[in-house]
Order: sequence, then C-alpha cells, then structure tokens
Amino acid sequence: MTGRETGPARWLDHPGSRRRLLAGGAGVLAGAAAATAFIPFAGAEAQQTSYANPVVWQDFADVEVIRVGADFYMTASTMHYSPGAPVLHSRDLVNWEFIGHSVPRLDFGSKYDLSGGRGYVRGIWASTIAYRPSESRYYWLGQIDFARSYMYTATNPAGPWTRHAELSRAYYDAGMLVDADGTMYVAYGNGQISVAQLSADGKSEVRNQQVFTTPSNIGTLEGSRFYKINGNYYIFLTRPANGQYILKSSSPWGPYELRQVLLDMRGPISGGGVPHQGGLVSTPGGAWHYMAFVDAYPGGRMPALAPITWTSDGWPQVATVNGAWGSSYPFPNLTPAPVPPLTGTDTFTSSALAAKWEWNHNPDDTKWSTGSGLRLQTATVTNDLYNARNTLTHRIQGPSSTATVELDPSGMADGDRAGLAMLRDASAWIGLRRDGAATRVVMTDGLTMDGNWNTTGTGTERASADLCSSRVWLRVTADIRPGSGRQAQFSYSENGSAFVPLGPAFTLNSNWTFFMGYRFAVFNYATRALGGAVTVNRFTVDT
Repeated sequence: MTGRETGPARWLDHPGSRRRLLAGGAGVLAGAAAATAFIPFAGAEAQQTSYANPVVWQDFADVEVIRVGADFYMTASTMHYSPGAPVLHSRDLVNWEFIGHSVPRLDFGSKYDLSGGRGYVRGIWASTIAYRPSESRYYWLGQIDFARSYMYTATNPAGPWTRHAELSRAYYDAGMLVDADGTMYVAYGNGQISVAQLSADGKSEVRNQQVFTTPSNIGTLEGSRFYKINGNYYIFLTRPANGQYILKSSSPWGPYELRQVLLDMRGPISGGGVPHQGGLVSTPGGAWHYMAFVDAYPGGRMPALAPITWTSDGWPQVATVNGAWGSSYPFPNLTPAPVPPLTGTDTFTSSALAAKWEWNHNPDDTKWSTGSGLRLQTATVTNDLYNARNTLTHRIQGPSSTATVELDPSGMADGDRAGLAMLRDASAWIGLRRDGAATRVVMTDGLTMDGNWNTTGTGTERASADLCSSRVWLRVTADIRPGSGRQAQFSYSENGSAFVPLGPAFTLNSNWTFFMGYRFAVFNYATRALGGAVTVNRFTVDT
C-alpha cells in the first residue's frame, strides 16, 4: 500500500462499539473524498509516505493545534517553566520546530521568581491559542492559580507576545473560538462546561452560561477545545486519562448533544497510556486530524497524530489500526516539510536563548548571558536545587537520549555547586563542588519533593573524583520509555572523549502527579555567597 490511496483504505478501522468509538457526520467536509484524497508528490518529497507516532517524542502536554493558511501552530502546558506556553510551527503536522513562547515571563506573583514561595505544578496549565483573521492577530488565553485568566497577543506567532488582558474569571482548561464574525468565545470547565463570550477587544467578558453537565456515568470531562465547523459548534472534551468526547450544537449556547469519540483505546507507545485531550485540525485540502497526547512517564506526555473522518450527520471518528491508535499512518495530504531536529548542539553564540530552552521558574536576568557560551552566575544562596534560580532546562528526547555539557568552572567560588541534573520531583545530578580551593566532580541523588512540592531531600553525594583539568564534560543518558524502573546513567570526562561513569544508576520516578516529565537541567548555585560563575560552552542532546 502506498499510503496515498483515495477512498477507504485498509488502515481505517472503525469499531462499532459505543464503548470504543462513536461515529458521526461528515457535515464538516466538502465530501467524503476530501477526507482521504492525497496530493501526489514528486522527487524526494515522495519518499516520506508515512509517519510514526509519537510525532514528537518530547514532553508536550495539553496540546492545541491551529492552522492559519498553510501553517500549523501548536501550544502546550509548561507549568512552572519560563518562558511559558511554547509555540511550535509545522507545515505538515508531522515535523515540528520551536519558534517562541506566548508567555514571555510568568508575571503572576513572586513565587514564580522562587521568591517567598514556589510555583511548582502551578503556572501554565491547559491553555488555548487562536487566530483572529480580521486583525491578522494571534491570541493566547490561560488561567493562573485557579484565580484569574490572562490573555497575550501577537501579530507574529514567533513573537513578540505582549500582555493583552487580565480577566477576573479563571477559565479552567480553556478552548477559544473566533467565530466567522470575529466574536471570541471560550469553552471551559471541569464536569460543568460553560461558554463565555468576550468583548470585541477581548479584554472583558460580556456573557457567561453553563451549557453542559457531565453525566455521572462518564465521570469528569474537561480539556475543552472549541470549534465551528460547517455551521455547527463543537466542544471537544477529555475524560482523564482514557477517553475523549465531543459536544455538538447549532448555537454556541447549546443545547449540546454528546457523543463518545474514544474510550480505553490502545495507544501507539508501548507501555504508554490512552491518547486523549489535544484537539482537531484540518488541512487546506479538507482532511482532518486529531493531535492528542499519550501519558508516557517518566518522560511526560507525548503528542500523537491520527487521521479523522466524519459521518454523514457531523460527528468525528478516529482512524484506527486493528482497533488501536496507529503507531504509524500514511503521511497527511501535505508536502513533507522537514525541519531541524529537536536534538543537536547549542554553543550559545546568539544574543538570546533558542526557543527550546525554558528556565525552572523565572530567571534573574542580571545573572546570565549568552554570546560566548552560556554564562551562569550564581543567583541564589541555598543548599536546595529546587530553590535555585537560573536552572535552565531542555526536554528529553525519547525513547532514550544523552545530554552532554561542556563546562568551564574557572569562575566558581567557594561553596558553589554547578552541573547537569535529571530534574523532576525526584532528582539527581552530576556536577562540580567547589570547597575552598578544591574542585571535585560528584554524583548526587536523593533530591525529593512531597505531594505539596515541598523539598523533603536536598541530596546525598554518592560518588566523587578530583577534577584535574580546567574544563569538564558532564553527561547523562536517560531511558524515558514508559514504565517503572527506567534509569539514568551519569558520567564525566576531562578531555571530551573518554567518559568515566560516576555513581550508581538513578531510577526515575514514573508517577504522573508532577505532570511534567523529566528534563535535562543545567544549574549553578551558591551555598555560601554570590559571586561565582560557570560558562557552558556547549550543550548537546543526541540519541
């Protein structure tokens, strides 16, 4: 099979069970053929006839994908990481690259600065992005701390993004719809789903109405995404963490009819969960896809893509492979548009950090710089990595990958700690301890948090070696395949080629409650006094 066939294909499997999948109508498409017609390729482009799931094996949760012309943009949750709400771009729904962030800084209180509190597992939850054609403008909306909502806007999705409005209602798990007349609506809620209409300038609410109550036999529905397709309004909802449902009405205010889209569908990642949440998106040619995420801890939640078809009365159904979300599908009816990989090397020669980087909480911008490597001055006096500002993080590439950092420690001061961590609510690191005039390479584990994200362990040194050179290479190799017992291995080098293992293997925490998966993290903090610095000359992630 070429993967470019028109009409029904063998890889399409629509179970009739209501428990597994309910189908509905094609009012969304110009015709049934539009859903499966493929554009022929020529030359090298014809070589990519299928794609594998997950389409991005990095931690991007609560994704929403929109299309503007021939361009696709995706956003995701980032919790306490800053900048927040990444914007990724694609031309083919499969190949994605970072272009910016919708929230340049978490300006929502001092706890996001690690000052007088901490914002772990707060911040940017399931949020929404939309485009308003009448203004040629992008909007991002999200609630913070279950108290208020904030809107940011930009004319270029890569930025700059600026604060547009602060709204007094917390739009939990929001989905924004810009109607054909430019009216902005927000669907949101947990269990009870409501719709809000915003003012013409998007800075206030002019109407709010509950439109749906989740039946008790379903449990909880949340994660709203809001669409208008062929005159019908749809609210796409998730049943965490194993189902997807959809509401349909002729009016944004209801009444809404409910259908099940999937429940307990086997996912495309071995050992991972059921694809759910996320959202729907169409191609310029009229084909539809569903970008969900798959729970795959300890790595996090990974985006997975599946084709969508519609039944004659306007309900979506997922194209499955043997009753499951496919590990691969025919390539969308789009010209493949490869992008630079999300792995690779950064030498920090630009005046700004690349969009793939996110700090653990807001950084102290007076204590870091780029241009000739990444210079990290100590920004916090602490013995707790979880309290240390200016810890810079990078998502881990699955199913396994290695991070290597080349570090110049010549500017370290007495009491400083710098290195490379596996960062989550149970963490470990390899790095440098400067005590007096002596510098040692150490491996430390036992950094832990409780369920309220308070520190319960600041770490135990498990192995060390004297540093005899003026430069050091630190390395961690991480296995983030879903499941318990996955491990990370630490090593170091004094010449960049011969690496020496240090310390025991670190067993990763595969519990979901921290939500975010493990990240590689570079840090430098003081335990005695500020003033020290390290320079990261090179950071490489490879598989």
